[in-house]
Amino acid sequence: MNVLTIYRLTLLEALRRRLVWALAILTFVVVGLSALGFWLIVINSPPSRVPPLILIAGISQLLILTAFMFSFVLAMTAAFLGSPTISADIESGVLLAIIARPISRAELLLGKWLGLSTIVLAYAVAAGLLEIGVTSIVTGYGPPDPLTATLYLGAQAIVLLTVAILLSTRLPAIAGGAIAVVLFGLSWMSGVLANAASFLGLDSVVTTLQAARYILPLDGLWHGTVFALEPQAVLLAASGGGERAARIITNSPFYSPSGPPPIYLAYVAVWLIVVLAVAAASFSRREI
Repeated sequence: MNVLTIYRLTLLEALRRRLVWALAILTFVVVGLSALGFWLIVINSPPSRVPPLILIAGISQLLILTAFMFSFVLAMTAAFLGSPTISADIESGVLLAIIARPISRAELLLGKWLGLSTIVLAYAVAAGLLEIGVTSIVTGYGPPDPLTATLYLGAQAIVLLTVAILLSTRLPAIAGGAIAVVLFGLSWMSGVLANAASFLGLDSVVTTLQAARYILPLDGLWHGTVFALEPQAVLLAASGGGERAARIITNSPFYSPSGPPPIYLAYVAVWLIVVLAVAAASFSRREI
């Protein structure tokens, strides 16, 4: 019951601060501008000049690029939502009033995590489906599995949110948010470098860099987003476009031959539980 109360209060606090409304307005602006860009591409690419399959492949890659940019927005949102979760309440003295009630620190942390996770996941799915839906209307192209793509983006945000909450049990909000964003960038760079090392045939380097998918499971979830947005034309090009073309396509950060296996998703779930447990233990030892 205590966890559900904190969960409800966290959602109400986000609405009171008008965070949801600010994100909604920005999303409509970005979706409108991207729709205009896609429309200009379509009207300037008649079938006589651009084969339909080439146009579809190009639009899909631009849509994946848009998803990549959106993942940065989600990362920033998750980092700066999670980083003040505990530290801000400690600095303001609010936590003293809360823990005086019959509620444990673990329940407080879990309730806040559930509330913030709901916000970032709902935003990721709603904004992602809106972008994909508008793109489909403007261009006539729809990705294979739009819902799954947005869920993977939301899962990325929840992973980073969890890290930010862990940091908030020990660090000030600004420091925790900055570290979380840097960790997101490092995870992205490790994935890009792993693709480059694979293209160069440096298998030992690839193995080392891919370990980042388990230390901070973001890159693996990103590949799930990419696979869910890729049309069959891109997959066929990777398999039948010749060895050189296949190597270039398959080592791109915007290509994935398959989604994350179930065992990896199970690992991510266990990872979240472990990090939350560490955060709860850290919070329980924090002096107020």
